[in-house]
Parts: sequence; structure tokens; C-alpha cells
Amino acid sequence: MLGTEGWNVGVERSEAVGEGPKRPATYEDLLALPEHVVGQIIDGELIVMPRPASPHARANAHLFGELYGPFGRGRGGPGGWQLLMEPELHFGEDVLVPDLAGWRRERMTPEMSDAPYFTLAPDWVCEVLSPSTAAVDRVKKKCIYAREGVEHLWLVDPRARTLEVLRLSGQHWVELGTYSGDERVRAEPFEVLELELGILWQWSEQPPKTP
Repeated sequence: MLGTEGWNVGVERSEAVGEGPKRPATYEDLLALPEHVVGQIIDGELIVMPRPASPHARANAHLFGELYGPFGRGRGGPGGWQLLMEPELHFGEDVLVPDLAGWRRERMTPEMSDAPYFTLAPDWVCEVLSPSTAAVDRVKKKCIYAREGVEHLWLVDPRARTLEVLRLSGQHWVELGTYSGDERVRAEPFEVLELELGILWQWSEQPPKTP
């Protein structure tokens, strides 16, 4: 049964009588997908997901909004980052699309601003978990990010209302903390900002209180 927030279509790998193994997915398979879905290739498998449901989309958009001003624009913060929503990352045969990613500006060249995809690993990645994608995010994608040297990984779970903050040490992830609910968080690599975690779960900005 298909989930309401995501579904996976894997390239078939079983071998029927008289047949060889099915071919691994290619970039052409991704290009052939309809526009209303998001496709990735992980370990030769084509993974296809529809656009996320509202809890996922809301947390993703609100987190981007909180970070972009101080770190992308330098308004009320240090700047110095290029932040993108759903960038396409090419790591060898793997093609990943994280919910959010950020590069320190000194690592990016001007030519990269026009690239259709990126081969330079981000400094920070955030995955917003859905019930049907959490296993892929927590296992396969997490391992690829470590392999490629992504220094910081955030895992946001809108249903549990949690933020997990991890830092890469060698080839292993070290958990720096798990935060929940309405906590105020200072999390690497954006620890100069006190993030109001509750904003990620709100439907909209709360109206001002009347006296």
C-alpha cells in the first residue's frame, strides 16, 4: 500500500528463469519521471517520491526561512552560506535530493550557481523524515553523506516534533543532541542562532497576542 507522504519504486533485481539481473537505474530514468515527483538513485535503485505532505513541507519551509536570513543573506547573522532547498547531488552513481543543504561560500565557485546539479558535497544537510522515507534517510543516505564527507547532518521528524543533530567524525556520525517540542536550540553549524523549534511545527505564524 502506498503511504500518504511518500512511496518508493525500486528497480527490480529479482532473476526470473531464463532472465539475467535487471539493469541498475540510470540518470535517464530520473529525467523521464513526471515533474510532480522527486527521484533519487541510491545503490543502483530508483527511488521515487511524490511531493511531501503538509507536515513535511511546513517543517522544511519554516526551517529554510529561519536559516536563510542570518546565514544566506547575512541579515541578523554572519552570512557566509549558500542554502538551497532540494538540490540535486551527484556522488558517483548515486543521485540524492536532500530536503535542505548548505555550502560554506568559500568552497563554492561562481560557476556553481548555474549548475543543474552539484558534485561538491555540502557542508550541511537536513532531511525531513516521513514515515515511508525515514529508513532510507536514516540508513542509506546517511551512509552516503558520511562517505562523501558531509560534516553536519540534521534529521527533522515533524510527527515526533524532534530535531537530531549529528557531526561527522572520521567516517562515523556522532550525535550531538536530540531536541523536541518547543525547545530553543543552538545547533551546529548554525549555533550562533537560537532556533525556536516550535516554529517548525506551526501551520502559520501565530497572531500577536492582544493586551
